[in-house]
Amino acid sequence: MRRTNMRWKRFVLGCALVVLWNVPQRVVFAQDAESQIRQVLTDQVSAWNKGDIDAFMRGYQDSPETTFIGKTVHHGWQQVLERYKHDYSTKEARGTLEFSELSIRMLGPEYAIATGRYHLARSAAGGGDATGIFSLVWQKSAGGWKIILDHTS
Repeated sequence: MRRTNMRWKRFVLGCALVVLWNVPQRVVFAQDAESQIRQVLTDQVSAWNKGDIDAFMRGYQDSPETTFIGKTVHHGWQQVLERYKHDYSTKEARGTLEFSELSIRMLGPEYAIATGRYHLARSAAGGGDATGIFSLVWQKSAGGWKIILDHTS
């Protein structure tokens, strides 16, 4: 009876350790991925506000499948880059970018969604202030977390 009781205790203890080991890893993974995505967004804001559209675009997956949806749909990293360079060709048009109300939700180990608000502070000559919402689909790649779909309105 004592041997069976001792085996049972070891089994329960082993199960508890497995559960305790796996749950924190998932939490740590999600927190790590979220902080990496937030860092990409911070880097994008910094690049935008310096007028460096090429650096801003490092947050997007360099792929013909990358998609931007706004007033029109643009497919491919190069088209998205050209759109940004055309529409925001001057410092006045670019203004100063801020993101707020960011929320990041993991869809698995390699995909996430980020939603939030953007605000472009611009002069009247630059088109006036612009605000809106966005949703971004992220994919983890060898180069880190990258946007594969951007829906901004």
